[in-house]
Amino acid sequence: MTDHPSNIPEEMISEDEIVRQRKDKLMRLREEENYDPYVHEKWDRKHTLQYIKDEYSYLEPEQFSETPVITAGRVMALRKHGKAMFANIADETETLQLYLQLNEMGEDAYNFAKKWVDSGDWIGITGKPCRTKTGELTIFIKECCLLSKALRPLPEKWHGLTDMEIRYRKRYTDMIANPEVREVFRKRAKIITSIRKTLDDHGTLEVETPTLSLIAGGANARPFKTYHNTLAMSMYLRIATELYLKRLIVGMLGRVYEIGKNFRNEGIDTMHNPEFTLLEVYWAFADYEDIMRLTEELIRNAASAVGSRQVVWNGIALDFDKPFSRVSMLDAVKNETGIDFTAVDDEKARKYAKEKHIEIKGNESRFAVLNLMFEEFCEPKLLEPTFVTGHPVEISPFAKRDPENPDYTHRFELFICGKEVANAFSELNDPIDQRWRFEEQLKKKEAGDEEAHDFDEDFINAIESGMPPTGGLGVGIDRLTMFLTDSRSIRDVIPFPAMKPKS
Repeated sequence: MTDHPSNIPEEMISEDEIVRQRKDKLMRLREEENYDPYVHEKWDRKHTLQYIKDEYSYLEPEQFSETPVITAGRVMALRKHGKAMFANIADETETLQLYLQLNEMGEDAYNFAKKWVDSGDWIGITGKPCRTKTGELTIFIKECCLLSKALRPLPEKWHGLTDMEIRYRKRYTDMIANPEVREVFRKRAKIITSIRKTLDDHGTLEVETPTLSLIAGGANARPFKTYHNTLAMSMYLRIATELYLKRLIVGMLGRVYEIGKNFRNEGIDTMHNPEFTLLEVYWAFADYEDIMRLTEELIRNAASAVGSRQVVWNGIALDFDKPFSRVSMLDAVKNETGIDFTAVDDEKARKYAKEKHIEIKGNESRFAVLNLMFEEFCEPKLLEPTFVTGHPVEISPFAKRDPENPDYTHRFELFICGKEVANAFSELNDPIDQRWRFEEQLKKKEAGDEEAHDFDEDFINAIESGMPPTGGLGVGIDRLTMFLTDSRSIRDVIPFPAMKPKS
């Protein structure tokens, strides 16, 4: 019984038919050879393919090593001939060529491999490294063991595939076909490791705070709601870790940070995913100037960890070695629009908004209009790393007021290539002022603003117990990874992004 009637190549057969044929082949393997590739408990891999490539790089053409290697990998390509076969295998580190020969392996072992091994299968091998006449490092196989049979074909047709949705849905096959995707996730891990090291070096304690809570606090965002059966009450997935971390500052832990998942029931685009990873840091006895310096250090070290502090994102050259630029929100808007918001009232601000074709409801304050104009006219032009400072109190419910200009705060946002990457401020530790700001947020929520902040009485109780002067920082890990890996979409740096199911 043949595997492919009429010797039709797999790439010309439908995937469903290939799966049917391979299941039939697996059944025959079990019956004819009494061999089950899935019961192999362990293959003692001694060497990765990268190790073999590095260790035997000295081999000259037609030179063999007498030292055997024991390795394993997925068969990426298989070229079967009469008494010899060539294959390419890959592991998590590298790809190498194999040479299987009847005389070296013996008739039974060679015929077993020729009959039962297909592309996509995992095999364990023992052999000797050599270099072919053409100079390609190769493993001359002595023994070959089938470790796992792939019932679906390799995604060979995906090379150069432009349908990113399919790649996101089947990330496992995307990673098989595209090693550069695996490299992005390795770099993501290095970025997080670098962040941890930098913060640990500064004596910052890593902590964990609740993912489920009674109040979705710490940011202005729409939460995901769930229900706890035993407690018989509604709960929320966290939208930020801020308020719990500041409780720990009250509790005298000094410096704390958390790298964790947050959830916001909002839109999905190239910069937003409902489930995302956020770094939040809080340092007692620091202010937002200290946190600016920390932010630069974190990003520089992360860039170095994955290659260089000079990177290119979407064709834009970024130099993280240079001091980051700084501009106040008021100056940025004045530079782009010519409007000095220190000299306008609410009515005139709304008039300017209409003239600039900024959509408003009609009751916005000058501070809200300032922020809208900043988003429209300034954000897209902030290409190099830039700290934007001096946000209005109205849009900064947890930031300390600027004592010289109490309508504004000691806050900054970091923008790279027109996108917000970090948000930070000197934390508000005045419980009277914090209560007033919660009340103002509550008014917005009652007026229909679903993203306005809930009133958190326990947090008020916490800072009434005394919170020292504190600097806080939030950094979007996914966005930072995008810029450091030249990835166009947040989905490129999240292994399993949110996707609507196929109909």
